[in-house]
Formats: sequence, C-alpha cells, structure tokens
Amino acid sequence: MSPDKLKQYLKRLIEKDLKISAMIWGAPGIGKSSVVQQVATETDSEFIDLRLSQLAPTDLRGLPVPKSEMSTWLPPEFLPRSGKGILFLDEINMAPPVMQGVAQQLILDRKVGSYTLPEDWHIWAAGNRKEDRASVYDMPAPLSNRFIHLEVEISLPAFKQYAYHAKINEQIIGFISFKQNLLHKMDKNSSAWPSPRSWEMSSHLLAAKLDISPAIGEAAALEFNAYVEIAEQLPDIQKIIEGKEHPPFPPEPSLRYAIVTSVVTHCKSPDEGLNGFKWLIDVADAEWVQLFVTDLFSVFSQNGQLQPLQKKMISDNKCQPFLSDYMRLLH
Repeated sequence: MSPDKLKQYLKRLIEKDLKISAMIWGAPGIGKSSVVQQVATETDSEFIDLRLSQLAPTDLRGLPVPKSEMSTWLPPEFLPRSGKGILFLDEINMAPPVMQGVAQQLILDRKVGSYTLPEDWHIWAAGNRKEDRASVYDMPAPLSNRFIHLEVEISLPAFKQYAYHAKINEQIIGFISFKQNLLHKMDKNSSAWPSPRSWEMSSHLLAAKLDISPAIGEAAALEFNAYVEIAEQLPDIQKIIEGKEHPPFPPEPSLRYAIVTSVVTHCKSPDEGLNGFKWLIDVADAEWVQLFVTDLFSVFSQNGQLQPLQKKMISDNKCQPFLSDYMRLLH
C-alpha cells in the first residue's frame, strides 16, 4: 500500500479502538516512521519511539528488586503510565532474537514483567526487509503471528503531497517528477543513495547552499545539478500567476516538469491558482494541465483553500470545458 493508504489504515485502527498490533514493512527511507508520527499528531496521541536493537532485555523487562521474601521487576521510566498514545517499536527485526522474545510478551499480553501497558495505547512496529540490504534477524513465527502485516511501497504522488506540505525545495519536486526512478534507488556501491528521506535532507542542504551528494550519492547529484541548470531558464513565474505574462510552454520535458512544479509552489491564493490554470490550458496539452491541477488541488486542500479555488475554476468560462472532462479531480 502507499504511505497515504497506510496512514488511513492506521488512523482507522485508532478510530475504531482496535488494539491489534501492526507490523509495517518497507524499504528504508520511504517514510514509515514519519507516517506513524503523523497519525499520532492527527489523532492527538502521544508517541514513544522505542528502538529494541539498542536495549537489553532488562531495559524492557525492568530490574529485579527485593520485596519482602521475593523479588519484583521495576519497570523502566520510558514506558507510558497513563493517557493515550502509540508505542512504536521501530526497526524491531534489527533486535536480536532474545530481545524480540521479551517484546513478544508486551505485544501479545500488553505487559512485561511487572509492567502493564495503559488501556488506551496501541503497539505498532516497523522493520526493513532482507532484500533491502538491512542487517536484520528473522522474526520468529510466534512473534510474527501476533501482528497484522502492512507492506508499504514507494509512491510518487504521496511523496509530492508531503513535499509540497513540508516545503521541500521545488526543484527537487520537479526533478523527481521528471526522474521518477530516482525517488528511491538503492546503490550497493555507495553509502549515500536517493530516497524520500535523503531528498528531504537534500532540501535542507540546498537551503544552506551545501552539496547534496553526501545525502543522495554522486550519480543522483550530478543528474539533479544538470536539471537545475536547465531549470534556470524558466520565465518569471510570479508574472504568470499574476496574469501579467503569457509565455509559451517549453519544449524540453525537464523544463515542463520544472515549470509546472514551480507554478504550483508559487500559487498562494485562489486567484493565482486560477491564473496558472488558465495559462496552462492555453499553452499545454491536457496531460500537463491535469498534472498541474492534481498537484494544485493537493496543496490547496492542505491549506484550506480548495473550495474557493474550485468555485473560481468552475465559474470561469475558459476552465469549464477542461473541468468537465476531469470532474474526478474535484473529489
């Protein structure tokens, strides 16, 4: 499933108060942990990220302390005592078997040693697969059978939606739209390779005017830098969305992705979105207009301006014929 569908699924577990432990599988760097954090934020849940691979069995079970003629386990302070939230066991299959065995009791019985997980807490976990070159242990069958298993795949639309919202560098969004295979491409010969996570790091590096090859690798960085040189040929985007200029649509495919992404990024109001839409209707084929509308609707939906934008587009004579063919984009 895509990260978006994973998010919806996990939120549904919380909404229906299903205390079913979930195991999230997927390649490194595609946003598994970020999705869980977003679900926690959007459901007003606390979030505890526990890395079992960094713990010893006594760290989770607690320390034995004498009490009268017997000993009891003193639970660790990092486990929740009240409220509601998500206890997230990230990279669970990087933990050795003995640690996974201790976690098994917590996952199945919601308790370990003298500790009991509060009623309103969910236990979810995540891990990488062996084919992703991750240093992981096999998950024991009894532990595996205590989870529902959710497989997350790479999703360009989900990454773009997140990237616009997170204000990731617009040239990165345009480049990934153009070179989709470089959204996530592991390189066994390099420690650095492109992934949604490393592209977000690259955005911060670009803002600091630093080289991004340490984040995504030399090969991907060379392709990105070549794209940036071409993208510098773009016309004045602000004048387009203000309706002051009407330049032709560029013939170069990389420039087309760059200009569509840039117009989406620069549109801050329904009027600017309408101007960008009308310009594209005049100069570009339907596939580029559809790409623009899809991304623009996603951005305006997140900032609460989708309905005013739609009203302007529907009431505009130039936009009506196009929208009649793409009404599904309004829902």
